[in-house]
Amino acid sequence: MNHDDSSPQFLTELEVSQMTKIALPTLRNHRFRGMGIPYYKIGKSVRYRLQDVLDYMESKRVTTVSQ
Repeated sequence: MNHDDSSPQFLTELEVSQMTKIALPTLRNHRFRGMGIPYYKIGKSVRYRLQDVLDYMESKRVTTVSQ
């Protein structure tokens, strides 16, 4: 199979947990409650698109104003 750079990269919940430092139970709770990072469900497998994870983290960014 040939992949180019435009192909989406998918991550497991463990990879997302390690990348974001969000605990696995929290990721699972967010899915159960219909909140948090968008995900794909393929059978029993859960996958997150890398760009969705990055977008979610960026949406949580807090900017501060220095005085």
